[in-house]
This record gives sequence, C-alpha cells and structure tokens, in this order.
Amino acid sequence: MKKLFFTICLLLCAVSLVAKDVKRPESYNYLRGLEALNEDRDKEALEYFVKEVQDNPQNGYSYCNIAVLRAQNEEYGQALTAADKAVRLIPKKDAEYLAFAYSVRASVYLDLQDTVKAISDLTTAIKIKPDDEMLYEKRGQIYFEQENYALSDADYQKLTELNPGRTMGYMGLGRNAKSQERWDDAIKLFDYVTKLDSEYASGYSFRAEAYIEKEQWNEATDDIVKALSIEWNEKALYLAHSLKEPALTTLLSKLKVQSAKDANNPHWPYIIGYLYEENKQYRRAIECYEEANRIDVSPTVYEVIADCYRELGAFDKALDNLNQSLNIDSTNMASRIRKADILYDLGAVQEAIDEWTTVLTAHPDFYYGYYRRGWYKEISGDPEGAVEDASMAIVLNPVYSYAYFCRGDNYMKLGKKESAEADFRKVVELEDSPEKYVCAQYAYQYLGENEKAIEVMDSIIARDPNDSGNYYDAACVYARMKDKDNALRNLEKCLEMGFSRFSHIDLDDDMDYLRETDEFKALIEKYKAANVGEKDETGASHSAEEEVTTEVPFSKENGLCKVRCQINGLPLHFVFDTGASDVTLSMVEATFMMKNGYLDGSDVIGSRQYMDANGDVSVGTVINLKNVNFGGLDLNNVRASVVRNQKAPLLLGQSVLGRLGRIEIDNGNRVLKITH
Repeated sequence: MKKLFFTICLLLCAVSLVAKDVKRPESYNYLRGLEALNEDRDKEALEYFVKEVQDNPQNGYSYCNIAVLRAQNEEYGQALTAADKAVRLIPKKDAEYLAFAYSVRASVYLDLQDTVKAISDLTTAIKIKPDDEMLYEKRGQIYFEQENYALSDADYQKLTELNPGRTMGYMGLGRNAKSQERWDDAIKLFDYVTKLDSEYASGYSFRAEAYIEKEQWNEATDDIVKALSIEWNEKALYLAHSLKEPALTTLLSKLKVQSAKDANNPHWPYIIGYLYEENKQYRRAIECYEEANRIDVSPTVYEVIADCYRELGAFDKALDNLNQSLNIDSTNMASRIRKADILYDLGAVQEAIDEWTTVLTAHPDFYYGYYRRGWYKEISGDPEGAVEDASMAIVLNPVYSYAYFCRGDNYMKLGKKESAEADFRKVVELEDSPEKYVCAQYAYQYLGENEKAIEVMDSIIARDPNDSGNYYDAACVYARMKDKDNALRNLEKCLEMGFSRFSHIDLDDDMDYLRETDEFKALIEKYKAANVGEKDETGASHSAEEEVTTEVPFSKENGLCKVRCQINGLPLHFVFDTGASDVTLSMVEATFMMKNGYLDGSDVIGSRQYMDANGDVSVGTVINLKNVNFGGLDLNNVRASVVRNQKAPLLLGQSVLGRLGRIEIDNGNRVLKITH
C-alpha cells in the first residue's frame, strides 16, 4: 500500500496541478526538480528541491516534494520535518496542493505507525478537498486495518458516490463484508465489480474466496480460473493452493480445459504443475512444467522442475535442470542458490561453498547466504570460517536465530564454551513462543535442558506433522542426547516419509552417535535401496531413464556455427546461438513458409520486443513452430520470433537448446554432442 501511495504522490508532484488564482513557484531549481521527477531521476530531483529551499526557505511546494522523496528513501524523520513545513507554507488558497501535503504527512505517520495522526491529517485533507477519491481510499484502508468497518464503509461508500464507475469503492465495501463473514453481501458487491469491469481480476478472486466459505465449489473454481485468465493473480493462486478435495479435482479439470483451449500459453500448464507440486504429486508436476517449457522455455520453470526432482531424490536431474536455467541466464541467483543446495545433496560440499561465494559476490548484503555458506563450511571441517560467516549473517540480520545457533555450534567445536552458550541463550530469547520455534530445540539441548528441548521439538512436529525434515531434526536432537531408541525411531519415520538426503546424513555429525550401530546401518541400507531411481509421490521407485548422446554436425561460416534443422518439414540452416532466447526467423523465411503451407494463421501467437547486442529493439511477430527436428531429435510446439529485417540471420536459440539436454561443442570434430 505504501509503495502504491508514494507512486501516486510522485505522479502528482510531477504534474502541474491546476489551482485558480494560485501562482506556483517558477524558480530554476524548483522547475528542474519537477522535470527530474517527470523523468524518474529521483536522486537528482531531491538535490534540486533541497537547493531550492536553501535559496527560498518559504517554498512549501519544494518541502512537500522533499517529504515524498525522503519517505521513499525511508528517511522518515527528515520526511516528517519537510511535511510539517509543507503544510505550514503552502498557501491555503491552493487547496489541491495543500490537501496533497497533508496526505503526504499522513503517509509518513503511517510509516511511523501513528495511525491517530495519520487519520487526523487525512481528515483535514478531506475537509480541504472533499472530492479527492484517493483521500477516502487511504482513510478507508486504515479503518479497515483497525477493523472499524462502519467508518471504513462510510469512506468506501463516498468513493462510489464520487465515481460510480470505478471499482475501488465497491471492492472496499465487499472486502469489509467478507471480513465480517457477510458472505452473501460480499458476493453481491463483487458481482457488481465484475459488471463494472469484466477484466478486473481481483473482483473474481475476492468473490471466489466468499464462494469457498459458502462451499460453492463450482462457482469458486470458475472465478479462480477467470482471475488467472486475466493476469497472474496472487490471490487466485493462493486460493487454488488452499483448495482440498473435491474442489481441487474440479479446479484441475477446469484448468486443463483452459490449457487445451489456449494451447500456446505456458501459463496454464505451469499453474497446473504448481498445484500438483503443492500437493506433493511431483511427477505430475514435472510433466506439466516440462509442457510449459515446451511452449516457452524459461529459467524459472527449470528451477521448479529441479525442486520437484529434489523432492523425489533425483538430485542429478535436479542439477541438470538448474544448469539448463543457468545456461539461459548465468546471472540468475535463484538458480545458483538452488544449485548450491543440490551440490551439497550430492556430497560436493566445496562446490556448494563456491556457488554461495558467487552469490555473495553479487549480493554482499544477503544475510541468509552467509549463514548457509557458514553451515557448509562447518560440514567441511572449517569452524573458523563458519563462525566468520555466521557473524556476518548476524550483523546483517540481528534477529536471525539460525545464525546464532550456527555460530554457537562452531564456537563449541573451537572450545569457546562461554561464547557458544551466549549464542544458544540468544536463540532461546529470540524463539520465545511455540509459533517462533525453529531451532530452539538444539539450543536447549546444548544448554543441558533436555526436557525443554523435547517439548520444543514435539511442538514443531505438531505444527507440521507432514514435514519429514521435522522428524530428522528430532532424530538429531535425540542423538545428541544419546537416546538411541528415540533417535532411530524418528530417523525411520523421516525416511518412511521420503527423506532422501543421504549425503547429508553421511556428512551430518549429529548422526555420529548412531553411525556405527547395526540398526542405523540397516535403516540406511534399506531406504537407500528403495531410493534407487526416482520415487513418485506415493514413494514407489522408478528406474532411472537411460542417457543418450546424439552428435549433430555443424559447419563454420564467417566465424558462425551453423547447423541443419527441419522446421515443420522444411530444411533450413540455422546459426547455433546460445545467447539468443528464441528461434528467430527473418521475414523472408517466414513469408515463404506461410505461402507454401509450412505455417498457417493458427500458428501466429502475437508480438514481442527483442533487443540486440547493440541495444536496438525490434518488434517481432511471435509464432508457434509445430515441429523442430534437430539432429534427429523432435521437439513440438517451439516458440519463435519473426524479425522484420530481411537480412536477419536464422538463429537457433534457447527455446530449442534449453529443451535438448546437456550440450557440448566439439570444435575438433565439428559436432555438437547433445546428452538427453
């Protein structure tokens, strides 16, 4: 809400508001400041406005803009000082700008969590400018958050009177009704919203929530699908994820129908895959995600496929998919973070540390990265390095309890008992209630409070009894207590539930107490054997697929690597370009294919802007290629762009390369080796 409000503020500041009989400043610095705001040069704008008030300390307009920009930078003290001066110095006859100044100060008060003064300023602003919709909307939101629904309703009702054709007032009234569990009233209001604007996704997603409460599953799922057909609607996705049977099956069926109708849109198989993944049906999720990638290859999709393979215990395949993601975008830190964890799962601890180092070089203020790298350093036998990284995490986030535990654990290994105990006590201080428990059980155990450690661990398991990792933690805590029976019982439970990180078990010193026992060895042997291949969501094992390497000849022309392909049966030569995102055709080839039946009107998807290495942007027609044959490998439904440049080369980009598998270039033999 804050970001949205200040975006509006900046827009208001950047335009010349009309006020009768009011002469606004025309000084050089003030006008340059407004010009910089118009061009989104906020830092430069702030400098101009500051210079202006130094030269003209009575310029309330500049103070108002300074307040907005200071608040944007979270400099709330300076923002409040500037806003105070603005409301005092802006002429009272300039009602529009004076009301705006009060609303700016109200937002600063909100950031300072002073709702009393915020409401007072908004009320003053409304008295000055009683027809300003934004002011009622802002105050209505505050009343809603205070659960003062009567006053909130009054403000949203005023919005509907000021602008009957705008949806926001009715949305506010509907949300208030929903919060009071007046589901029928809420549905009527959201009905009206969807009539006012049939393409407003939130009208459908909010109405879906009310239908869910009434257990009207058919209507709810229709609204979820409608919202998602308009945009990537977070509320609709959340509702979809929360559905249980029979509504979930109904929703999946409707999404599959939508996917069939809109076959060239990767949006639908991705959403279906997401729902399967959230319900731990990982193999089905992978199939859907791969279908999304067949339509339009994406590094994000490779990431979620990797997540599913990790859950199935297929770490090699998870790593392959993350490498595919990084082939498309080597700067993608989300993929690197996942890759570090997968490397650890595969026992490559130093490589995992190296990946985290790459991430932290790009993002040196990422506290979690230091904690995670420190944990891997601990595993690798480097407690000093672990302490250093955990300390960095604590500096960046002083309330992150895991970092204190990691540092305390390594202080113990270095013989620094007092420092360790101080860190463990800090963990207990931070996790002072059941809803905050994450690692306090370990801290209590180290402090010798075993009963409390067990109580905390039981509370964590009760909170999420379906998380196999919780039972692994319990096994570790009991092993630290040298309670073999309970440690083995919890270890077996987590393995039964599909915990398959055997490399971690091999490296984890918490398991040292159990490691040489016959029972431990038997458990690990039993579940490792069951984990050969890939497990499906039921735990059943599948044999690993055979890897095949195909060699595709290429030729060199003017330094370019060219390969022979068939597009919808038409033989063509393409430039092999790992930096290109799509298959790219020139207008000449596309026109020939259309005239000779290799393409038809149904293959045209839309348009997209493309930027070349020189920064030049061209708008290309986006088409669907029904079949691309590359070295005997068939790919269906490949997205391609037609560049409106008759001399453009034919590029074979990542929308094909990303789906082929691992690619190696053998320059000596002039072949591409594709392992798939």
